[in-house]
Amino acid sequence: MLKKRFVTREDWTRILEREFKQLYISDTTFSGNIALITLKKVKEPLWTYLCNKKICIVDNGYSWLQQLPENEHFAITTMFNESNEIIQWYIDITTHNGIENGVPYMEDLFLDLIVLPTGEIIKKDLEEIEEALEEGWITKEQYNLAFYTFNTIYEELQNNTFKYIKLSNVHRECLLQGNL
Repeated sequence: MLKKRFVTREDWTRILEREFKQLYISDTTFSGNIALITLKKVKEPLWTYLCNKKICIVDNGYSWLQQLPENEHFAITTMFNESNEIIQWYIDITTHNGIENGVPYMEDLFLDLIVLPTGEIIKKDLEEIEEALEEGWITKEQYNLAFYTFNTIYEELQNNTFKYIKLSNVHRECLLQGNL
C-alpha cells in the first residue's frame, strides 16, 4: 500500500486557490523535477507540533517547493510562510520519483525526516514502516532501502553535507522568475 503523491497536490481539498509551477532541471548541482505550489487561499490553516512548538505549515500566502531528484530515493518539500521564510524541510523517503501524464510524483516509503531552520532534525514514522513490513505493504528489500536512505540522509544532515537543503531558495527563485 505505497502512496503515490503527485506534486500538484490536486487531491488536497484544503487548498481553495493555488498557483502551480514545475520545471525539469539538469545541471552540476541537481537533476530532476522541481515544483512550487503557492497557496493563495486555504480553507483553514494547518498546524503541527514539532519539538514542543506549534508550527503553522499551511496558510494563505504560504508556498511549498518540492524537489524530486532523479535516481534518488527521496523527495524534499520546503515549506515557506507568507514572508518567504523557511518553516521546515520535509524529506520523504521514496521507492522512486517519476512522471505520469507529465506530472512528477513520488512513491512514499513511509519514513520521513523533518529539518527545522534551527538545525533540529526529527525522525518520523518509524512505527509506520514497521507496520508496513509486517502487513506486507512493502518488501524486505524496500524496507532495507528505506532505512539505508534514511540513515544516509540523517548523517548528511548532521554533517551539513545534504546539498538539497542549500538549493531550496535557488530552486524557488527559478520557479518564481521562470528561468535558471
